[in-house]
Amino acid sequence: MTDNKLSAEYDIVIAGGGLVGGSFALLLERLAGGSALRVLLLDAAPVQNPENNAGAADFDARSTALSWGSRLIYEQAGLWPALASDVTAIRDIHVSDRGHFGATRLHSEQMGVDALGYVAENRHLGRVLQQALRDSKQLTVCAPASVEHVQPLSDGAMLTIKGASLEKIKTRLLVLADGGRSGLCQQLGIAVQQKHYGQQALICNIAFANDHQGQAFERFTDTGPLAVLPLADHRTGRERQHRGALVWTLADTNNINAKGEQEQYSAERIMALPDAEFIDALQQRFGWRLGRITQAGARSLFPLSLTVAREQIRPGIVLLGNSAHTLHPVAGQGLNLALRDARALAGLIVTAHKGDRSPGSMEVLQAFLAAQSGDQSKTIAFSDLTTRLFSNSQPALAMGRNLGLLMMDLMPPAKGWFARQAMGMADRRSARL
Repeated sequence: MTDNKLSAEYDIVIAGGGLVGGSFALLLERLAGGSALRVLLLDAAPVQNPENNAGAADFDARSTALSWGSRLIYEQAGLWPALASDVTAIRDIHVSDRGHFGATRLHSEQMGVDALGYVAENRHLGRVLQQALRDSKQLTVCAPASVEHVQPLSDGAMLTIKGASLEKIKTRLLVLADGGRSGLCQQLGIAVQQKHYGQQALICNIAFANDHQGQAFERFTDTGPLAVLPLADHRTGRERQHRGALVWTLADTNNINAKGEQEQYSAERIMALPDAEFIDALQQRFGWRLGRITQAGARSLFPLSLTVAREQIRPGIVLLGNSAHTLHPVAGQGLNLALRDARALAGLIVTAHKGDRSPGSMEVLQAFLAAQSGDQSKTIAFSDLTTRLFSNSQPALAMGRNLGLLMMDLMPPAKGWFARQAMGMADRRSARL
């Protein structure tokens, strides 16, 4: 429920009502059942009426990849039936290295699942979360409102709030889910470890002559990985366009190699091309597996880096989502890892609450970190190694990775491990107190 008339004290305050913060709040509500867990969600953006976002699909709608594991989490939160009505299933993933022989294919049937993952338009995902938050009888949502200052206490934190009926609110646990450039993390002196890739991601939607039939593509080039995710067809009158979501990794202009071989594919140059020339350049890099590329939508550029917070927990404080770790987007692991973190933390908080223990105690937060640190380390390493290995044009590395792709295609155990990692189903520890 939305409410600007707040209480002076909560068990949990979530700073940030985006995909991670909203999903975490709804997981808490579902797992807690009818227990009296007092949860406040603060979001700097105004509350949206889901009905206002239910218009016709936009060709340029941005999207997010959800793994099979994330589907299971949303099922547990009771959200999947609403989400499933408007997602595109990833039935197969084709992995290849441009100009080389190595390739492998992952099939949902071989993994015994309906889909390896799904692509959800951000507008639809946000609409489902907003509706569930509005319908909630236990959660309190206040927006637009934000935490301006955090004063750590021995039993939680005292928060200074902007935009709410109360200026001061005490919480037993503050969950920071306010994004990769968290002002609250900076205020608290939580440092980050950052690795710049010297690359930028060009994001846009594209259309093909042929139907993707649920295939996703990971294509590795000398400037970096290129991914195309399947999207629902876009219809305008009688016209039907087969859409895909493109994430094209390009070199920064100041990261061009000595011979200038990457200059042709620098981010700034590709971004500035007219549509027809852009499509030609993309066609050359992606190939013709889906026929001719017939349209490219609005383009955006994002600098790429790996950012990991040096601290994820303090007494009464925990970080979730991009506040804790921001990954390269091509592997599609960022939100999915954050949802696994959110599920583990929510389960531990509910267990602690039923045992009359504070959700902000170090016992609870250390149990969360012990449960998720392995998953985080493996997922971050998987994303980072994939990015660096497949962004290098040295002949020895190119030969090695192509042999690796070929062997993976011939060895079911190796392919199964890769598929489980991509699906968010790799072996990991259970969260226990």
